[in-house]
Amino acid sequence: MTPPSRLVSLVALPGGGKSTVGRQVAKRLGVDFVDSDQVIEDRMGCSVRDYFEREGEAAFRDLEQAVIDELTRGTSGVLATGGGVVLREPNRRALHERSTCLYLRSSPEELMRRLRGDTRRPLLQVANPLARLRDLHAVRDPLYREAAHFVIETGRPSVPTLVNMVLMQLEMARIGRESQPGASAPGPLPAGTPAAAPPAAVLASDAPKAA
Repeated sequence: MTPPSRLVSLVALPGGGKSTVGRQVAKRLGVDFVDSDQVIEDRMGCSVRDYFEREGEAAFRDLEQAVIDELTRGTSGVLATGGGVVLREPNRRALHERSTCLYLRSSPEELMRRLRGDTRRPLLQVANPLARLRDLHAVRDPLYREAAHFVIETGRPSVPTLVNMVLMQLEMARIGRESQPGASAPGPLPAGTPAAAPPAAVLASDAPKAA
């Protein structure tokens, strides 16, 4: 597949597969992979969870916004973002205007299945993490859709299946742009429109990410 001439970004709730899938998509495309949370951790010299506990969420979001602004100025590659990146409007605008953004959508129940026993995500260290995931989904789902050009309903796919779904969507977007001279980015899908319907399987959870 021809590497896209535009940065590809992935958004999703914690456990949505952004890092796992993004790394494989980048490998298949032959481009660089960047995890925004990893960049932040490298700069802070500590984990996102430790920074949350020490400095608070507002301080983390300030740093995240600066990193997203920097990373989205790149012209190629695959960018996996933190789960809460869409909470700030400048981040949503940067992802939508400077990249081809895909939302890997999963239900709270499916995310809970993947994240059961996970102790690394700061906003999920509560007595009822499923209720927290449902709350996060209610708030963030419309924000992910605002940032994204395409919504991929993940269901329970294997990693290779989901990678192929992302690559297929990117190829369709490229063909669409080439058929419309002057178009620089794909338009958003109507809310609730899935990019594809995957078969049932098991998706490995992300590497450590911010909630």
